[in-house]
Amino acid sequence: MARFFYSILLYVLSPLLLIYLALRAIKSPDYRGRWGERFALAPLKPTDLLIHSVSMGETLAAIPLIRAIMAERPELSITVTTTSPTGSAEVVKAFGDKVQHCYLPFDLYFAMGRFINKLGCAELIIMETELWPNLIAAAKARGTKVSLLNARLSQKSAASYTKYHALTAPMLKSLDRIAVQTAPEAERFVALGVEPSRISVCGSLKFDIDIPAERREQARVLRREWQRDNDFVWVAGSVHPGEFGAMLSAHRQLLTTKPQSLLIMVPRHPEQFANAARAIEEAGFSLAKRSLGESPTSGIQVLLGDTMGELLTWYGAADAAFVGGTLIENGGHNPLEPAAMGLPVAMGPHHWDFKEITSLLSDAGNLGVCESPTAFEAWLVATAGDTQVRESAGNAGLEVVAANRGALKRQLAVLESLL
Repeated sequence: MARFFYSILLYVLSPLLLIYLALRAIKSPDYRGRWGERFALAPLKPTDLLIHSVSMGETLAAIPLIRAIMAERPELSITVTTTSPTGSAEVVKAFGDKVQHCYLPFDLYFAMGRFINKLGCAELIIMETELWPNLIAAAKARGTKVSLLNARLSQKSAASYTKYHALTAPMLKSLDRIAVQTAPEAERFVALGVEPSRISVCGSLKFDIDIPAERREQARVLRREWQRDNDFVWVAGSVHPGEFGAMLSAHRQLLTTKPQSLLIMVPRHPEQFANAARAIEEAGFSLAKRSLGESPTSGIQVLLGDTMGELLTWYGAADAAFVGGTLIENGGHNPLEPAAMGLPVAMGPHHWDFKEITSLLSDAGNLGVCESPTAFEAWLVATAGDTQVRESAGNAGLEVVAANRGALKRQLAVLESLL
């Protein structure tokens, strides 16, 4: 009954979904097409396995898993869905036409039923916490097995699920397998009514990050080409509006002690590239834009990373990193990528989406949690001024990543009946 009223509410609000797409299309050209996919109106081929990987972060974590499934079961036809253009781009880059790809429709009852019927999939894998009541109900109605992999469930999210228990409890109890990242998250799922026998603690796929040697070498070559070998270079990665000013203020403070330093600022969303460039220019910094092929040679103070898919390269070319979405109440982004590159890492206080990972990195001495922009400025200046501190923190991050690998193998074991 609760899902019935949820579905009615979504249909009443559906005009707002069109307004949402229109507003996003104004800000980002990537949202101007493929609207039919959002309502399950695009043609699709039947598929054996549907994998939903949400946005860029979840997709990057899912790519090794998908490759492993393809290697184990090459005869399976696979469809991979996302909800964002950045996630879509990663799927296309990783797999090309080896998988069928489209956006996951909005969770409208008839649209989701039409979508699942078109695919006719025997298995559905959902990454992390992207749970939609009508998606799961439509899958179960067709006899599809549903697995939740690399699952996260914060205390805050668990409280929300409890609040809407009549809607969420049937959905959670429908899940056939859940591979959670940590034991506390397993306990939260059990408290919400999931059978313990369906839950496995497997760790996070994000620890199984694989950085090709050529990517590391590409980063080193770029830095030499920039003639910045002896300068201090730092990355503000995945930063949001509300953090641009703090990054630029910290860089200005850094330049008073290390005037040849370079900031590589990488906004999280492409629609913010222009706003970030404007903020940099208005602050009076000399600027190079990656999208224009400009190099941050000596004298350039800020490189704007206004392209997609190069953040890992920027981390490889840097000496330290700040991970964004954490000085604002966003929940943060993955700090393991800079840690896996051997960098000391800083984040703001709002990093609840990566609570366990940040605790491990912080306890090891890799991560500095800065409670305010002023605290981050102090961390940046201190880190830039001490090579030994940077080396020690960087090695600590590498050790944490190495010690926690293996989630991919464990999560594949959860899919034993599929593989």
